[in-house]
Amino acid sequence: MSSLAAPKTDALHRLFDLSGQVALITGGSRGLGLQIAEALGEFGAHPVLVARKPEELEAAVAHLAGQGITATAIPADLSRQEAMAPLVEKVMADLGRIDVLVNNAGTTWGAPAQDHTPEQWAKVVDLNLNAVFFLTQAVARAAMLPLKRGRIVNVASIAGLQGHHPRMMGTVAYGTTKGALVNLTRVLAAEWGPCGITVNALAPGFFPSKMTRGTLAKHEADLVAGTPLGKLGNDQDLKGAALLLATAAGGHITGQILAVDGGVSVI
Repeated sequence: MSSLAAPKTDALHRLFDLSGQVALITGGSRGLGLQIAEALGEFGAHPVLVARKPEELEAAVAHLAGQGITATAIPADLSRQEAMAPLVEKVMADLGRIDVLVNNAGTTWGAPAQDHTPEQWAKVVDLNLNAVFFLTQAVARAAMLPLKRGRIVNVASIAGLQGHHPRMMGTVAYGTTKGALVNLTRVLAAEWGPCGITVNALAPGFFPSKMTRGTLAKHEADLVAGTPLGKLGNDQDLKGAALLLATAAGGHITGQILAVDGGVSVI
């Protein structure tokens, strides 16, 4: 009996191969950042994980080592603009390249819009937007523009595509910065496309994490009920999308926002 299955081809596998490449992943010590590091590392990349807490970074590196992935950890507070240049310089000095940048680090603040203080607003804007731009700028200057190649993946959110339900705690600064990140992605994609750099964004829905713990404790049942696929994101659901946008397989995709939300944003 003849088989209808097409034979596997090395050419297709090579589209996803990241062997020898360096992926700088912010907020990489846990949650979505670590999930992305697992995916890129499994396909050959050397993840460089950046986060504030050294102990969480050490645990993440050990976790990846258990999967056969060699990773590097660099503690840094990305809310401080002066942290960007030394971070990029260290990666370039130690590893000689940055092929993929994943801007995943972020924070939020829950309060009604009328109660947000300038300090709370600034904290969210500094990490979710300013840090993304200035780190991306530094990486592009040092590692991507000179070689005319690179992959940038911003982790936005469906909160940047729509408002939140009025029954839920207000997160005006978070939603605003994620919306700005959506358009930053498009602007950089247009400007740097001729330089061989793709810039795309993932827009996750609700995934269990430290950031979403409080919201899910109160609203998980409603959120699941309002999701066409009937579930929250899990520890595998972001991997395929991130891998696509970080590899040659996504080489003709730029300026796009891919919602990974179980269908929430279409209804």
